[in-house]
Amino acid sequence: MDNGASSYRRFLDGDEKGLVEIIRDYKDGLILYLNSFVADISVAEELAEDTFVKLGIRKPRFSGRSSFRTWLYAIGRNVAIDHIRKESRRKTENIDDHCDLSDEETLENAYIREEQKIAVHRAMRSLKPEYRQVLWLTYIEGFSNRETAGIMRRSVHSVETLVYRARQSLKHVLETEGFTSEDL
Repeated sequence: MDNGASSYRRFLDGDEKGLVEIIRDYKDGLILYLNSFVADISVAEELAEDTFVKLGIRKPRFSGRSSFRTWLYAIGRNVAIDHIRKESRRKTENIDDHCDLSDEETLENAYIREEQKIAVHRAMRSLKPEYRQVLWLTYIEGFSNRETAGIMRRSVHSVETLVYRARQSLKHVLETEGFTSEDL
């Protein structure tokens, strides 16, 4: 049982600190993952809150067939999909691009790196939602193909194929925006 699972078990047994530990340990990663769906960090934060509220109020059963983190992200995915369904009727889009500069880097290198990150995020937004999701889970969150398959409710082979196609699609989009193979 991983740390999240033991914290959740303690929460279910009445220890409120268990839920606080879960939120502390998984909040940032969950927000960034949900941002891959909605492309708006403030909405992603709200969806993460909704996910934790769901844990705290509904107290769904964790079977232990996957890691706790995989199970939590799957709940977050469902919350995000519900949100997207509701919002699709409104047809609103928000774009947030944030730049952070490191003290150790020169201003020029930091600027170029941030521009590349922005271009990659912009390119990812132009991909199919399932491509964005699989790239985010495997490369940003570091989930294995098996864990990604569990979150996305697909077979491992399907995820492997999806990763390949998503990478090819992202490469094509970046090349049309002027990136060369060396930049990628």
